[in-house]
Amino acid sequence: MTYSDGTRAVHAGLPAPIVGEPFLPGPVFAAPYHLDPVTGPGENGYARTEHPTREALEAAIGALEGAPTLVFASGQAAITALLLSVLRTGDTVALPADGYFTVRAFADGTLRDLGVKTVLVPTAGPYPDFTGVRLVLLETPANPGLDVCDVRAVAAAAHEAGALVAVDNTTATPLGQNPLALGADLVVASGTKALTGHSDVLLGYVSGTDPELLGKVETWRKQTGGVPGAFDCWLAHRSIATLDLRLGRQSANAAAVAEFLLARDDVSGVRWPGLPADPSYPIASAQMRRIPGVVSFDLGSAERVARFLTAAKLIFAATSFGGVHTTADRRAQWGDDTSPGFVRFSCGIEDTADLLADLAAALDTSA
Repeated sequence: MTYSDGTRAVHAGLPAPIVGEPFLPGPVFAAPYHLDPVTGPGENGYARTEHPTREALEAAIGALEGAPTLVFASGQAAITALLLSVLRTGDTVALPADGYFTVRAFADGTLRDLGVKTVLVPTAGPYPDFTGVRLVLLETPANPGLDVCDVRAVAAAAHEAGALVAVDNTTATPLGQNPLALGADLVVASGTKALTGHSDVLLGYVSGTDPELLGKVETWRKQTGGVPGAFDCWLAHRSIATLDLRLGRQSANAAAVAEFLLARDDVSGVRWPGLPADPSYPIASAQMRRIPGVVSFDLGSAERVARFLTAAKLIFAATSFGGVHTTADRRAQWGDDTSPGFVRFSCGIEDTADLLADLAAALDTSA
């Protein structure tokens, strides 16, 4: 039987029911395990290479992404593991010019020093000929500008040229879109954001259907040790159960916020792929099952953003996004290639009317 997203999220990765046992077993706090003195390791030997709490989380995320999954200590740990396990000296990687800036910084430093060439491509295109490219990494919707690309079309062109395709699914989450079903070879994401959604866990993951590709990533993880701790894995698994509910409220809040901002003449550059007037709407509405709760806009200056955040009561100044509390982040303060007044606004699960009232009051005060 095929279940809906909410049901899938609630039951993802849970063990079979056993009388007297909890729905979700508590975290196993162990590094080494008892070994058989004759045959050696059994099901578990050492937590860097296998761990039951981590494997339960991997089963949960894998059920949502539709493929075997490996979890990492952070999103950046996951994406660098993917890049370094797939790319070799002399390879070329295509990266989103408007995606997460730390990935571009990693390419401009570590990858360049290893002899890997980088080609930067805007998420909205145009896309180049991928001949000679080893890996095409997409991020859609892009963070923080929220452009969207046609994964199916880009993956087809990349595969025709002999390139692998990976998609950063952080902003959309697996309940927003399934890149593997659209033709991608690998999915990578930060679980720190909306997937876990409570701003209390650092987490990343890589999913893929090709055992050889995922095996390379797993070998990299075993040998470098970038695994998340048991309690973080347990917190993440617990949080996934409410993913559908959280995304529903966040998306509804984002729709209301975007429409509200469009009506103000003191706010510019409003972007949300769910707006019919948004440049990304045609692809997003066809490719995505739901639009995430992130809106971007520009207040014109860093000073006005500061006044806005100081005046707000429900909107916290914080980086990251996808949490249950509404936050706003002036991306230029982190070195991101955005204007001084650009704001990434992450809608939480507050009551919509309360959020809009606080947003209006803070904007009025800041002006």
